[in-house]
Amino acid sequence: MPARLLMTLGLLVPALLIPILEVNHTHVFNADWPQHARFHNVWQLLTNTGLAVFCLWLVWARQQIGLAAAIGGWIMGMVVVAHAMGPIYDGYVTYEGGSTLAAFGLPFGVLVPMAALAMFAAAVTLARRADRS
Repeated sequence: MPARLLMTLGLLVPALLIPILEVNHTHVFNADWPQHARFHNVWQLLTNTGLAVFCLWLVWARQQIGLAAAIGGWIMGMVVVAHAMGPIYDGYVTYEGGSTLAAFGLPFGVLVPMAALAMFAAAVTLARRADRS
């Protein structure tokens, strides 16, 4: 049960938190963004939310913690990679005028996905230990 709860908590980031933060005037309805950029944002949100919901099904209906962690880890890991690549494409994890909350030299928009990654790793570890006993 602890592994499932950790997976659920981590999967709520792409399934719920990120869409809540992006379906507003700063992203999806941002009139300053080109229509094509808004299209890609909605596509990314729908894809990642759908994958997170699928992962929740894997966790609760199929008890496939490892596969769900791999998929969820890919989603959240790519946030960290996109942030690291930001200087290449002149991108940043927060929008201009947005939150500047940070800790350990990283913005919360990177720390939260990293926390989700840690939850997925812990869930896999717990599930493997439970399988052995």
